Amino acid sequence: MAEVICVVPVAPIRAESSHRAEMVSQILFGETATIIGETKDFYQIQMHQDDYEGWCQKLQLQILPEGASIVTKGYTANWVNPAVYNGQSIQLPLGTPIVSSMHADFEFTYTAASLDPANNAFTPAALEIVAKQFLGTAYLWGGRTVFGIDCSGFVQMVFKLFNYKLPRDAYQQAEMGEAIGFLAEAKPGDLAFFDNEQGKITHVGILLSPHQIIHASAVVRMDPIDQAGIVSSSTGLRTHQLRTIRRIAL
Repeated sequence: MAEVICVVPVAPIRAESSHRAEMVSQILFGETATIIGETKDFYQIQMHQDDYEGWCQKLQLQILPEGASIVTKGYTANWVNPAVYNGQSIQLPLGTPIVSSMHADFEFTYTAASLDPANNAFTPAALEIVAKQFLGTAYLWGGRTVFGIDCSGFVQMVFKLFNYKLPRDAYQQAEMGEAIGFLAEAKPGDLAFFDNEQGKITHVGILLSPHQIIHASAVVRMDPIDQAGIVSSSTGLRTHQLRTIRRIAL
């Protein structure tokens, strides 16, 4: 099947082939996908990075020539990063792939700061630097950027910058790694998952310590956590019930 590459800074992936449909995720400039269906104005795509499926407007994507080679050389390192695509200036959000391609219709120039995840050691200090760049980002269902992000998108993006490939949704991420029995045993970078009254995983955040979590809830924020769950630093009220802790970075 044909493959596509995103050619706008960020494009919505929707549940159906309509601009009114729910946005379930996003595809960033330079990310690629396989076409699995289409309508007049939309492609149904499967993302290469996490196999996520949805609908994206055709004009926000470019079909790749058969056999085209797309190489990711790192990721953008600042909140907003200037670049040039086919002679036009664009602004790319943090964590956008820096790509090169061997076909004539894709000319991309990037000279701003970059981050190489293969050489980005997963340490408590490095984790805080990366995760805290998202602080204050508004919660956006389906979002994956500093312009709007959801809880699992935040976790996925942070871990991507350390060369860890995670699935898109919180319940899928909860199946990764190794279970940690007690919060007191948690290390920086462990993932804490939270459920609703029906026992469904509905939220995830990154532990900075056994007592503090960074997560996307209204905004990306840091809150205290205990064995029962998260307590809002703003209101003092308990907001999320802790279900399980998983260690991805072993």
